[in-house]
Formats: sequence, C-alpha cells, structure tokens
Amino acid sequence: MESTLTKIGNSIRAVIDFFYPPFKKYMTMQFFRYGFTGALNLLFDWSLYFLIYNYVLRHEMLNLGIVTLSSHIATLAIKIPVVLLSGFLLQKFVTFSHSEVRGRIQLFRYATVFIINIGINYLGLKLLVDNFGFWPTPSNMIVSVVTIFISYFSQKHYTFKSPAGNSAIAK
Repeated sequence: MESTLTKIGNSIRAVIDFFYPPFKKYMTMQFFRYGFTGALNLLFDWSLYFLIYNYVLRHEMLNLGIVTLSSHIATLAIKIPVVLLSGFLLQKFVTFSHSEVRGRIQLFRYATVFIINIGINYLGLKLLVDNFGFWPTPSNMIVSVVTIFISYFSQKHYTFKSPAGNSAIAK
C-alpha cells in the first residue's frame, strides 16, 4: 500500500511543483508544498464541516446519552478523524516525503500536534460562537488560519524532522 501512496504523492507533488516557479524568490519549495497541500486539506476540512453541520446534523444538538454536544462542536468531533488522516497522508507523502522518521512515530507526532490544534479549535469555536455569537462556519475558518502557522513549524521541526545537514530537502 505504501508504494501506491508514494506514487500518488509523487504525482501530487509534480502538479504542485509545476506552480512553484513564480513563488521561488519568496519561499522554499517545501513551504510552498506545505501551503498548497495545507490549503487543499483546509478546503476539504471547511467543506466537510459545512456539509456535516448543515446536512448531517442539520444544526441540531447531538445527544450521545451521557453528554449532549452542540451542533458546531459535534461537527468538529465528527470531522476530526477524516481530516487527521487526509492531512497526515498529504504531509507524509507530498510535503515531507524525505523524512527518515518511522511512519508510526510520524503518525503519533502528527496526532499530538493535531490534538493541540483541536484544543485551539475547540476554544476558538467556543469563544467565537458561544461568547461572541459569530456563525459557526466562518468561526471555524478564522480559527483554522491560526492553527496553520502552529502546524507548519511543529510538523517541520518535530513530526517530520529531516536528518541534520539535509537542507536540500527543504528547497
């Protein structure tokens, strides 16, 4: 399966790299790839949030028996596993494909950073929706922008840390 994922990652990387030349003076190729794949995953995240909130939960509270979740928080909980997997696969096979850290360690580290971002998302949604009365979907978008910056530096320097002295990977 990994060779299929590697081939798909190589194909996605080739498409992304085609758009890189105009940005070459402003950022490394790795940062461009991260931004591109991150934007794809973010658009997927936002679309998934919108669809779950509006068409699956239909703005209704989710009663789980022992706890009832508001629709915007329940939507966050439902989309988490899907977005975690899609983001990890994009970063592992497209952006940070040269990392020598073992896959299971990468997944654990990625999940750790992801959980921190979930906490930021949760607090941000509670603040913006419950305290300030903003709409849930735009609130989710605002909080997502904050987590993008935290994620890039965490993934680069922790999750997919490249071997020392291998600066060619980041170009």
